[in-house]
Amino acid sequence: MANYKQSDYEALRRRCVELRQAGWKQNAIAQAFGLTQGWASWTLTKYSLQGATALQEGKRIGAPARLSNEQLVELVDQLNHGPEHHGFQGAIWTRPRVNEVIKTRFGVSYDPSQVGRLLKKVGWSRQKPQKRARQQDAQAVAHWRQERLPELKKSAG
Repeated sequence: MANYKQSDYEALRRRCVELRQAGWKQNAIAQAFGLTQGWASWTLTKYSLQGATALQEGKRIGAPARLSNEQLVELVDQLNHGPEHHGFQGAIWTRPRVNEVIKTRFGVSYDPSQVGRLLKKVGWSRQKPQKRARQQDAQAVAHWRQERLPELKKSAG
C-alpha cells in the first residue's frame, strides 16, 4: 500500500471521482493509487451521498458525546453523594456502579472502559483501598501488639 501524507488524500479522492466518471473500475483506480479497493469504494460512496463536500479534507470527528457538560456536572454531584446513597453496599465506586447511575439518571449506557474515560474527564481518579480501615482504633491495635501478639508467638513456638 502506498504511503501518502494526510494532505494528499483530498487530491486522491478528487482524482478517484474523476477516473470513475471517465469509466474506470474501482479496482483499477485503487491499483493506480496503490490503495485498497475498499478505499476507492468508500470514497465513491461518500461522493454519491454527500457530493463534493465528501472529498474535502477535514477534521475527523467521532460520535457526538452522549452526555452534555451539564449532565457530567450532575453526574459528579451524584457520585459525591456516595455509592450507598444510590443503593450500593460499600463505599467504593466501580465502573459498573457508575455506569448504573448514568443509566438510571440519563438513560445512557457505556462500556466500562468509557466510564473510566468519563471519570478521568471530570477529574475523578481510580480509587485505591487504604492500607488500614478507616474505623480502626489505634489504641486497640497498639494494645493488641503489646499484649496479645507476644502471647500468640509464645504459644505457636
